[in-house]
Amino acid sequence: MAKEKANSGPLARRPDNSAFKQQRLPAWSPMLTANTVLPFFYCMAVLCMLLGVWLLVTVQNTQELKVSDQNGISFTPSLPFPSHHLSWTTQRPGHVMHALQSGNVFFYYGLRNFHQNLRRYMDSRDDAQMVGRKKNLKSPSTYCEPFEKDENGLPIAPCGAVANSIFNDSFTLVYHGSKGSTIHVPLYRSGLTWYTDKNIKYRNPKVDNLTCEYPNAFAGTAKPLYWHKPVYELDPHNPDNNGFINEDLIVWMREAAFPNFKKLYGILNRVSEPFTEGLPVGNYSIEISYNFPVQYFRGRKEVVLTTVTWFGGQNHFLPIAYLVTGGLILLLAVILTVIWWKFGKDGKNMKE
Repeated sequence: MAKEKANSGPLARRPDNSAFKQQRLPAWSPMLTANTVLPFFYCMAVLCMLLGVWLLVTVQNTQELKVSDQNGISFTPSLPFPSHHLSWTTQRPGHVMHALQSGNVFFYYGLRNFHQNLRRYMDSRDDAQMVGRKKNLKSPSTYCEPFEKDENGLPIAPCGAVANSIFNDSFTLVYHGSKGSTIHVPLYRSGLTWYTDKNIKYRNPKVDNLTCEYPNAFAGTAKPLYWHKPVYELDPHNPDNNGFINEDLIVWMREAAFPNFKKLYGILNRVSEPFTEGLPVGNYSIEISYNFPVQYFRGRKEVVLTTVTWFGGQNHFLPIAYLVTGGLILLLAVILTVIWWKFGKDGKNMKE
């Protein structure tokens, strides 16, 4: 009875007499002194500044040609190639002052003041439909409204505002040789997407769960309202690049985080002369098939030709961030050092 009373009393809830439960484990309480803190600050400042300089030099090694339009009417030149011209449907040769001869050259299209990051716009899609589920193909998600069905009541594939607003301009880069010859610059129009997007996130619907047969796999569906052709006819030159796995569609469906962005359109094919080392110095023009209007949202278009390094394209944000951070840490370290030397490390000169 005495033992049962002991187990049922206040002592029964006492933790076990162990080092962990009684908090007797060994601990380390660091003493932050000037001799330990100041060297750390100086080392971090030097490290950040070295990283910033290294990344800045890496970014400066990339070459970039950016040409933008004005008010959606015509392209005008911009630095660093001020005599390069573009036109909508005609060829206006312009002299390229520097060659892009650093290996692969990437062709981007860019948009300004186009907000792909709006919540309702980003939600206006059906990811289940884009992986080829027949249920969602016939009955799209209500998130796609008002781009869920066409005027005849047929389900739209792909549905939603994101797919409906796909960028559909086409470009042909032309090189004008020294002897008056013109050569269409070959571009890879595949290999533009992430592996997970091409093989996992986007898949075409299958017929009898075996193969995707165009247009049977999309029978009973309608094209998006602003499209000129159905999804299974996006690429007439490559039958395997149609449907939901069309690479231009996949690139567009990955929404940009900012209103000013660029997306990959093609990669230079360096299998033939004179493009084996990149884009040589010379006269170039671009034939543009204008389909995507920008006046409605007061936007602008860009064409960007750029080389890349292991760090990516020409982006100065991270190098500048490292340099600014390193400078601030260095300034703080100097201030703390002055305070330490003025008042002494033992604090005897500190005022009461």
